[in-house]
Amino acid sequence: MKKKFFALMMAMLMVLSLAACGGKEDPPAPGTDAPAASGEAGGAFKLGGTGPLTGGAAIYGNAVKNGAQIAVDEINAMGGIQFELKYEDDTHDAEKAVNAYNVLKDWGMQISMGSVTSKPCEATSAETYADRIFALTPSASTTGTIEGKDNMFQMCFMDPNQGTASAQYISDKGLGTKIAVIWKNDDPYSKGIHDTFTAKAGELGLEVVSDTTFADGNDTDFSVQLKNAQDAGADLVFLPMYYQPASLILSQANSMSYAPKWFGVDGMDGILTMEGFDTTLAEGVMLLTPFNADSTDERTQNFVAEYQKRFGEVPNQFAADAYDCVYAYKQALEAAGATPDMSAEDLCAAMIEQFTSMTFDGLTGDGMTWDATGAVSKSPKGMVIENGAYVGLD
Repeated sequence: MKKKFFALMMAMLMVLSLAACGGKEDPPAPGTDAPAASGEAGGAFKLGGTGPLTGGAAIYGNAVKNGAQIAVDEINAMGGIQFELKYEDDTHDAEKAVNAYNVLKDWGMQISMGSVTSKPCEATSAETYADRIFALTPSASTTGTIEGKDNMFQMCFMDPNQGTASAQYISDKGLGTKIAVIWKNDDPYSKGIHDTFTAKAGELGLEVVSDTTFADGNDTDFSVQLKNAQDAGADLVFLPMYYQPASLILSQANSMSYAPKWFGVDGMDGILTMEGFDTTLAEGVMLLTPFNADSTDERTQNFVAEYQKRFGEVPNQFAADAYDCVYAYKQALEAAGATPDMSAEDLCAAMIEQFTSMTFDGLTGDGMTWDATGAVSKSPKGMVIENGAYVGLD
């Protein structure tokens, strides 16, 4: 009798013990899977970036963030590869960009979108290189961004390529015979494009009759530069710069009745949505860009429609480049068989291998490839502003 009682008590203790071990969490409902945390197999890849979300360059940063978010939402809705996206504000300042990068690193960022603008990206690319976090910037275009860093790649044209391509386009289309260049000498982006443009112009026999510059602190009055171009008889002015100083140049040229042809670069994409700018002053401005929001292809139309629905404006090139970055990551991660439980360093090695061997079709180009330096190869499109919108030149 005692033996039976002892056995019964032991059985009851075992049941109570099992209930105590398993009673802290209910099992998943039938037909559902338990949720996986980010950084675990079956979870989401943590994708981060920094950009100017406030301040004078916020048009660029918010366009990139918005374009990337649309891509993340589309991809996550498909199932399979999943992303968790986080952007930190760097206000277009290199020191703040490094601080923002460290916030993302503490968050657990596994792959990076780098930084939006070139000076900050040169700073954060040194950090991603040291930490072995792969980075693909949508829009930072200086050679210093990728130089000497095997894990830093670009979705946009490099500055030297923009300068060379612009000179070639102007020559091929016969857009001007006497060229003036106004550029910003303390900005790597502007300087890089200027240097290759003037070199290529010389090769092509384009006559640069005026070559003037400015820097921070004297970037509101362009009367000297414009007078120099006008007196030299320049019939086309090349503006390798961002849209803020370009908007002032267009306004001041108008006030002095100087009306040459204007040719810009991708940094001027955003001038049509600049608050307080009279967009009629930009009529006829030409530039090279890899993205045409008026394209009739279905994928571009769907992206533009979704962007307008969410944000109330037509997306610029920076939004499209960011959208492409996320989809390029998806393609590379799938091809590598990568999972979110992999370390940033292991993902870095896998992404270097994929990006230097794959071909990618996106909104900003078909058949894109990357070389070992991280530079992208794709063809620009000639655009002109007509009736407040970008229209294809070709």
